[in-house]
Amino acid sequence: MTRKKIPLAGVIGHPIAHSKSPQLHGHWLKKYGLAGHYIPMEVAPEDLEAVLRALPNAGFVGANVTVPHKEAALRIADHVSERALVIGAANTLVFHEDGTIHADNTDGYGFMENLRSGAPHWVPSDGPAVVFGAGGAARAVLQGLLEAGVPRIFLTNRTRTRADQLQDEFGDRITVVDWVQAGNFIDEAELVVNTTSLGMQGQPELRVPLDGLQPGTVVTDLVYAPLQTNLLQAADDAGCTTVDGLGMLLHQAVPGFERWFGTRPEVTDDLRAAVLG
Repeated sequence: MTRKKIPLAGVIGHPIAHSKSPQLHGHWLKKYGLAGHYIPMEVAPEDLEAVLRALPNAGFVGANVTVPHKEAALRIADHVSERALVIGAANTLVFHEDGTIHADNTDGYGFMENLRSGAPHWVPSDGPAVVFGAGGAARAVLQGLLEAGVPRIFLTNRTRTRADQLQDEFGDRITVVDWVQAGNFIDEAELVVNTTSLGMQGQPELRVPLDGLQPGTVVTDLVYAPLQTNLLQAADDAGCTTVDGLGMLLHQAVPGFERWFGTRPEVTDDLRAAVLG
């Protein structure tokens, strides 16, 4: 009798000790009574391809990749999803039985699901969004917002050339504004999004004038350490609807877990508590 292999998955980064993904997937494996393991793996950039090619033979069905490997994983993969191509990075890998690697990016999906869950009244077509940042996370957010039908996005970044590059790639619904002028566009926004690391523990604060925030505007911050950033506190004080960044991490994990372990998990308060615990 052939024993069925216990599926293995994990998260690969450099460093990786800070990752919440093992708690996240471990909670789901236990909740649904599934055989499987999910482990953190610290892999140096020069070793990434060799490790990825070896993992299927070690019983791995897939992996998440995080900083600094998201762009490299896209280049290494044998098959790439359309959304990963648009974003220019991968965060979710599936290993096929023939040893080939399929790369996807679920960050945009996770962002939009978190937004819809935390601000169910928000209607994308109602008006413009202001997005801070022009890095990899911003690419996923822009893709999600444009697909959802946001009519106009004011994009701002401390280094303007990076924002200009994203405008060239994503099209004329993106309007780039100078960082020092960003506060002037907040008062007409239906949605404000911080995709930068500003406001994260150990990082400088997001120093943008926020007095233009209007009651009812939806404000979300991808930073989740701390959960209540100064941006979200200011938005709360202004009567905005706020959505913290932890939910994006939780929701982006759903598609990968389903592919690897065969069950579509739910994002619940118990999951949030397990990840924060």
